[in-house]
Amino acid sequence: MDIDTLRTLVGILGNIISLILFLSPWPTFSKIMKAKSVQAFKPDPYVATILNCAVWMFYGLPIVHPDSLLVVTINGAGLVIEIVFITIFFTYSTWGGRKKILIILFIEAIFVALLVVVTLMCFDTYKDRSMVVGMVAIFFNILMYAAPLTVMRMVIKTRSVKYMPFSLSLASFVNSIVWCVYALMPLDPYILVPNGLGSLSAIVQLILYANYYWTTRWDDDDENFEVQMSSTSKA
Repeated sequence: MDIDTLRTLVGILGNIISLILFLSPWPTFSKIMKAKSVQAFKPDPYVATILNCAVWMFYGLPIVHPDSLLVVTINGAGLVIEIVFITIFFTYSTWGGRKKILIILFIEAIFVALLVVVTLMCFDTYKDRSMVVGMVAIFFNILMYAAPLTVMRMVIKTRSVKYMPFSLSLASFVNSIVWCVYALMPLDPYILVPNGLGSLSAIVQLILYANYYWTTRWDDDDENFEVQMSSTSKA
């Protein structure tokens, strides 16, 4: 099997795992629709993921980084999924919540438009365009690691892993590893770096899970807590 075929197969596997991760918040939105209210849930991780997907989609386009079709497909799918999620959230939000969502989405649209214009107008080579967009994508991926850090801090504080699902942590680890392998065929540091960090984050989550599983009080109930850990890079 040649390297290009192997890279494609790894990318397809990454697409499948990433798609599962993108769909993982569905139970949250099922609750929102049943209650006809967003309750204590927040739209922040979903509007952030919209921006992340948009930047990675641009990165994978032939005019920026050729031969990255699988990066475009998974982030395109992720963008559609997040738009559906944020539409549901918008529908059941108060006017104040809707206003916040609209403002953030407007700012994100302006930012992406500026990134596209500056990249295409000021940089002529694939190498330079990949560097600019790739660095921006890495920056936003690093910012998104704040979500799992918050959950991990709570696990240590409460000695409970109830709100850090093992399946999500494991899927995040496998997803990051697969994309790391993809980024090595050939070397793509802009995909490798965020997914390398994602792998380390997921490993820490799995270690915490193993350490605090036996001290977890599974019968405690807190319906207003939402697990928001969808910060693993999907590119």
